[in-house]
Amino acid sequence: MNDYETGMNGMRDALKDHEKLIRGFTRKQYADTFKDYYMSLLPAMDAIENLYQRVVDKDAMLTNMASGLAEEADGLLSAAKKRDRERLNINLSLVMAGYVFPVFLRYKGDSSRPLVEHVLKAWKEKFPKSNLTPAEYDEIEAGFHKKFCFITTACCRNRNKPDDCYELTLLRRYRDTYMASLPEGEKLITAYYDIAPSIVKHISRRPDADSIYDTVWNTYILPCISLIESGKYEECLALYEKMVMELKEKYFYQGQASMSAAGSL
Repeated sequence: MNDYETGMNGMRDALKDHEKLIRGFTRKQYADTFKDYYMSLLPAMDAIENLYQRVVDKDAMLTNMASGLAEEADGLLSAAKKRDRERLNINLSLVMAGYVFPVFLRYKGDSSRPLVEHVLKAWKEKFPKSNLTPAEYDEIEAGFHKKFCFITTACCRNRNKPDDCYELTLLRRYRDTYMASLPEGEKLITAYYDIAPSIVKHISRRPDADSIYDTVWNTYILPCISLIESGKYEECLALYEKMVMELKEKYFYQGQASMSAAGSL
């Protein structure tokens, strides 16, 4: 098999194990899952780098590689049942953001960043509503170790749901793909980090905390889940921002610096 075939096969297989990769996208498993995934793509990355050093038309070669990956994703979505496509779309976006781009960037070849740019372009052409943003592995891995207690997490714990329950997993994917890709996404997430722990602390100290968390769950969290599953990402963000704003007014200490509410999970 020549370098072109090896590279193209690697791109077409990049999303093949997306369900396994999603299951590995947790604080405890991400590092090992990423390492295994990196090694599985290494032959393809070596082949693409070899081609990049040899071929005259580097742009055309990378365009072909990027198109192979985007077309494979489109094929997976087309083959899925209609009711499953929105969830699969989110999962594929998470795999791209959490694994594929970090592998390209970690390889650190001369072809790495140009390949990222070509894949972004091909993905955007195939999926115009996509807002994928490349990130380094170290940045993503560090995010799993931020020790914050979020409102959604508190609601799930109140209902005896584990940290890797469906609701939290879906909402975190939404945060890491859609929210993080917005022009002001990182600022919104940072602002939320600043106020959410205090909101949760003050609710948890109240004798009616269980009732408050039940209300938040039914009024905001479940509707947000439904909106994400329906692909209504902007509506979910607006609803979550409304929730944070209202909880801030009720349970965040007055006199502390006012911050913009932000939807994160």
